[in-house]
Amino acid sequence: MQKKIARLRRAKSTRAHIRELGVPRLSVLRTGQHLYAQVFTADGSKVLAAASTTQAEVGEGLKNRNNIEAAAKVGRAIAEKARAAGIDAVAFDRSGYRYHGRIKALADAAREGGLQF
Repeated sequence: MQKKIARLRRAKSTRAHIRELGVPRLSVLRTGQHLYAQVFTADGSKVLAAASTTQAEVGEGLKNRNNIEAAAKVGRAIAEKARAAGIDAVAFDRSGYRYHGRIKALADAAREGGLQF
């Protein structure tokens, strides 16, 4: 439980800093089976775009929904949806997770898709 508490403490600190910046926030949630990404307004009150491995168009053709390949697909999908909503620049909220593996793959794919952060 201490590990989760420490991660949430790091996430809270990051979110407070992002709120001060006043730009939309790309938030990531990682579970054992899936990966979720959402773009929130600057104050966090409204979801502007969302993508996850639970969606049929993202999970289509994937052998596994909890690996780096799936994370890259979610990153491309969130970038496409955010750009369709008129969002070009976001602040990346990794939710306290280390920047490696699936989180890094999602971020790199979102940057390739046209999001700037």
